[in-house]
Amino acid sequence: MRYQTFRQAGYFIGSGVVEAGCKALVGQRLKQSGMRRSVVGARQILTLRCALASGLFDALWDLCHRLVPR
Repeated sequence: MRYQTFRQAGYFIGSGVVEAGCKALVGQRLKQSGMRRSVVGARQILTLRCALASGLFDALWDLCHRLVPR
């Protein structure tokens, strides 16, 4: 991994940031008391939450509507 390049670009490379992001995106939604999901359902929820967090939700939403026949 090119740590110097990534640090200069402002990317976080420590595991703490990754773990915190995972806790926020995954844990808050999928690990609450009494929640049960299939693998497919969990993947769909995580795709939407990641798209929202990364600012790509609108592009994903447009793509989904172009792919689904009406």
